[in-house]
Amino acid sequence: MARETRAGPERCRRKFLRFFPGGFHDETYLDWERDYKWSAHEAWIVSLGGDAWPALMAGEAWGEVAARAVRIESRTNLLFSFEKMALRDAVRSRDGARRFVRGLDDLLHGPGGTIDRFDRWCQVLAGLPRKQTRVLTWPLATVFGFIAEPRRHFFLKPMVTRRAAAEYGADFEYRSRPSGAGYAEVLALAARVRKDLADLRPRDQIDIQSFLWVQGSDEYEE
Repeated sequence: MARETRAGPERCRRKFLRFFPGGFHDETYLDWERDYKWSAHEAWIVSLGGDAWPALMAGEAWGEVAARAVRIESRTNLLFSFEKMALRDAVRSRDGARRFVRGLDDLLHGPGGTIDRFDRWCQVLAGLPRKQTRVLTWPLATVFGFIAEPRRHFFLKPMVTRRAAAEYGADFEYRSRPSGAGYAEVLALAARVRKDLADLRPRDQIDIQSFLWVQGSDEYEE
C-alpha cells in the first residue's frame, strides 16, 4: 500500500522533469509556465500595491481599482473568455465595481483567516450583477488572490486540478460551488504537493499550480 501511495507523486515528478529537466528553474518552464504569471503579480504590485491600494480605497475609486484589476488579469490566459466577459459586465456599473472592490479588499486585507475571507469573497461574487454567465466560478474566485498574493493563494482550474489530483493519488474532495470549505481542500492539496517537492525548491503557489497543470492539462499529454 505504501508503494501505491508514493507511485502517483513519483510518477508526476518524473513527468514534470521530462518536460522541464531543470525543474522550477528550467528556462523552458519559466518561459511556458511561470514568467507570465509572475509578470501579472509584478504588474499588480506596480498598479495596486504599496500606497496605491489604500489611497484608491480612501477615495472610493471603485471603478478605477476594478479597471486596473481587470486589465492586469486580461493580459494572462488564466480565465476563459466567457469568464472575462462576465467579470467586465459585473463591474461595469459603479455599484458592481464597488461591491467587487470592497470584496477583494476584504479577501486580501480583511479580518479573519484565509478560509473565512475566501468564503466572504465567494458571497460577494455570487451577488454581483450578471447578464448571461455567472461570476462565481472557481477560476474567477481564485485568480485575483493568486495574482496579488501568489505565496498565499492558489489558482484553481477545476477540471485540470481534479485530473491532476487523481494522477497524484491525492485525497482531494472537489466541491463544484466555490466556498471556503472547498478552498481549504484546494490549499491542503497544494500544501501536500509543495511538501513532496521541497527538494525542487518551489518558490510559491505559482510553481505548485504549474506543476499540477502539467499533470492534468491536455497540453502536456505524453
